[in-house]
Amino acid sequence: MDLSLTDEQRAVQQLARDFVDREVVPNVKEWDRAEQVDIGIVKQLAELGFLGLTVPEEYGGSGGDHLSYCLVMEEFGRGDTAIRGIVSVSLGLVTKQIVKYGTEEQKRHWVPRLCSGESLGCFGLTEPGTGSDAANLTTRAVRDGDDWVITGQKMFITNGTWADVALIFARTDGPGPKGVTAFLVPTDAEGFSRSEIKGKLGLRGQATAELTLDGVRVPDSARLGERGQGFNIAMFALDKGRMAVAAGCVGLARAALEASVNYAKEREQFGKPIASFQLVQEMLADMAVEADAARLLVWRVADHIERGEKFKTEASMAKLYASEAAVKASNLAIQVFGGYGYIDEYPVSKFLRDARVLTLYEGTTQVQKLLIGRSLTGINAFNQEDRT
Repeated sequence: MDLSLTDEQRAVQQLARDFVDREVVPNVKEWDRAEQVDIGIVKQLAELGFLGLTVPEEYGGSGGDHLSYCLVMEEFGRGDTAIRGIVSVSLGLVTKQIVKYGTEEQKRHWVPRLCSGESLGCFGLTEPGTGSDAANLTTRAVRDGDDWVITGQKMFITNGTWADVALIFARTDGPGPKGVTAFLVPTDAEGFSRSEIKGKLGLRGQATAELTLDGVRVPDSARLGERGQGFNIAMFALDKGRMAVAAGCVGLARAALEASVNYAKEREQFGKPIASFQLVQEMLADMAVEADAARLLVWRVADHIERGEKFKTEASMAKLYASEAAVKASNLAIQVFGGYGYIDEYPVSKFLRDARVLTLYEGTTQVQKLLIGRSLTGINAFNQEDRT
């Protein structure tokens, strides 16, 4: 397998790297303290084509392959994983699902708007009472003539207060995954409200919200895919989403490593740089090896997708390993920085706060292990009907 990048991939990687260094890194501390990323960043992301990666040009996308997408997600994770979340949710979890499952009318209406930054999307799956057990969601959509009336709540929704369209998963039929249907719901619809969640440990700049749908009425033309297909749509989206999260984790781990190397070469104790101490070098070596190993797992997922091969288990492996590696790298970075790593004047405390949630969303570490175990044994540890 040739692991070298093409000229096009290197160009996209450099474009993302320059953007992050110019527009993201200088603002990270301010955004974190204010608990608010500048919303103007969305238009900048769109102008450079980042909100249309892998989307066909006929729908306003910028094309490209999935490895290029991962390279961009890594750079965004290096700068601020809150920025990575804006893109991977709106593009990865919403736009790409419209391209795959949508009618031609839905594609023509929504995809160009999402790729251009005119609109932003959010993914409404998680509820106050259902996280990992998403198959038992309680938001309900009831058919009323040619319309659907949707009632329920969604929780921890990235882009929730910014989004113009929400991909909402609601129960239209009986219990379990086969009773779930997906809908494209404009966030300005009557009965749709949202409130931002503040006081988060990490990802403080990211717009995370609770959504309330109180009798929101949408036409049947807003249904994405077939009736009862919603859970499969959600799971397919999350499989690819785990690749993007994992790529962002690689970037975060890399940022922790780069900051630690630079600090260790400058910081002196006992008359010499701490980089000369063997136990400090051991921490740096662990961070470097795990970041590289995680990157290769991410690239394998992208390769499987491009070849049209199954990638579900590989995505779980990448997300599991990379998210835990990001936590370990950021924790070690604080150890390298010592007391200075514990205050937000230095970047590494934010790395740890941001990394911690990456082991939770889009499938916890424990869920990834169950999915991998099921793939190995053929036994469903969830103790219910097959979710896919």
